[in-house]
Amino acid sequence: SEGAMNVVYGVLAALAAIMMFVPKKGIDDIPLDQVTFNKWLAAVLAFLIGIGSGIVGAAGAFLLVPVMLIVLKIPTRMTIATSLAVTFISSIGSTFGKIATGQVDYIPALIMVIASLLASPLGAKTGQKMNTKVLQVILAVLILATAVNIWVDIL
Repeated sequence: SEGAMNVVYGVLAALAAIMMFVPKKGIDDIPLDQVTFNKWLAAVLAFLIGIGSGIVGAAGAFLLVPVMLIVLKIPTRMTIATSLAVTFISSIGSTFGKIATGQVDYIPALIMVIASLLASPLGAKTGQKMNTKVLQVILAVLILATAVNIWVDIL
């Protein structure tokens, strides 16, 4: 039911928000070419996140980011870039499915695409210059705001 899906979404968002406030010491000190992580664990977690994201119909980035930071211990900048790439690739199939079933309102979608294409380079440049601790706080606040918004809607 829709109510059950919202509760699953709310629980996942709350879990992600809590994970974002766990201290992440030293992960950003690792040079990007020396980052290692358990690939089997990453595959299993990505599979589970994919199922959860598919159930609630949301992109999995709000779950991928804390998992990559906390569990896999991937540096912040690499986590952000990787979650963007994963979300982009995984959304292609969903996009075609939603278009095929007539669930896309094209005018707002076009406006959002144009705005995103214009704003993304500005955000990428700003993020590149920003301290990784500040980036983590921004991500944590955004994920927390999402979780709170979901629970306000549920309750």
